[in-house]
Amino acid sequence: MAKPVLSQLTDSLPSELRAKLSEENWQAWIRKADLDIRKRLQRGEEDSLSNLLRFGVTFTKEYRIDDEYFERLGQSSLVDSFVNRRADDLIRALACAAPKPGFAEARASLENWGYSLNTPAEQARLKKFLLNNLTRMHEEFLEARRANVLMFQQRGISLDTNLWPDYDLDVQFRRMAEQGMLKPGAVHKVAIVGPGLDFANKQEGVDYYPPQTVQPFAVLDSLIRLGLADASTVEVYTLDISSQVNSHVATIRRSAALRRPYVIQLPWFAEGRWTDEFRTQFNHYWEDLGSQIGDKSQPITVPRSVQGFRTRAVRVRPDVVQRIRPIDMNVVFQYLELPAEQRFDVIIGTNIFLYYGPFEQSLARRNIAAMLKSGGYLLSNDHLADVVKSGIDQKMLTTIVMTAEPVIRDSIFCYQLSASPML
Repeated sequence: MAKPVLSQLTDSLPSELRAKLSEENWQAWIRKADLDIRKRLQRGEEDSLSNLLRFGVTFTKEYRIDDEYFERLGQSSLVDSFVNRRADDLIRALACAAPKPGFAEARASLENWGYSLNTPAEQARLKKFLLNNLTRMHEEFLEARRANVLMFQQRGISLDTNLWPDYDLDVQFRRMAEQGMLKPGAVHKVAIVGPGLDFANKQEGVDYYPPQTVQPFAVLDSLIRLGLADASTVEVYTLDISSQVNSHVATIRRSAALRRPYVIQLPWFAEGRWTDEFRTQFNHYWEDLGSQIGDKSQPITVPRSVQGFRTRAVRVRPDVVQRIRPIDMNVVFQYLELPAEQRFDVIIGTNIFLYYGPFEQSLARRNIAAMLKSGGYLLSNDHLADVVKSGIDQKMLTTIVMTAEPVIRDSIFCYQLSASPML
């Protein structure tokens, strides 16, 4: 599957492959590159910890470190004092005998990285790590502002998510249905690359709900509402390299087998500087989200210190949860070998391919093509490099403007498989 990419992107190959391109070198490079990508997951977890330190509201009464404060880190004694007290409060929350969900997972990760909370000296060492990590993120923040671009290919891979991409996908599915690109009941099998495991939401870092995965259920809800899938037969596979994501999905499946529902919290920053059109349309989507897959549930109360948020919750039916199946897979280097009739109708990847350069994106594009049915679709809010023929061509672009000043927009690129790639 990778041969055409290797032969056509000789100038873009990693140095180890440019020196000598052989099957042995290729396999050795794949093993190393896969390990490097998985190491970026740790950096993503470190970023999530920094977001928790900056924005968390359940473990501290200190001011949140918004972008205006964050820009002054290291230059303002006031901001530095906030951060120091927040770090102390976070360590106390992590060290308690029975940390709540989210904090328990964070503590387990820190322990896996060699940190401990057992003694004052060990806690001081952890605090130094947290502050150094925040400083590293601060430098990246300033560099991104100077360059007016986020350099995701050098950043850690984060599991945190928000609801924007799910809304964008809902709009895209609706357009595809209206234009006859997807017929009623046409979607039987879906794959989601990197569905995410949200705790300290990317948007504002709020931490008042437990870790959860939302996108598989949001996608199912949209497909069923639009009549594109049957709730009793549709299958959704999550393809992820994160053991945390895969373990979480496996756990909720086991719970669903015991007839236990899965409750998801749906926070959104309603008082953001959205355009009137986006606010109206998103709010309509948000209020109906989950109606096809479960029932309304009592949401976790938003803490008073969190301004501008609205929240609701959905109790997802156990039979819906069991339609989700996790697979540990790196789509850059791997694909599922499936008979034509068992391939996917739709493959989705949001906020995932931007972490890779053109070479890796070209490999992923061909692997995805090998898993799609003829005429199947790839949907992503990232534009994938199109240097090497994969049989996947762009068919539609949906762009949604979210804010006016500054202009923030998101796009869904809709690709269709017209021909399977040559092996």
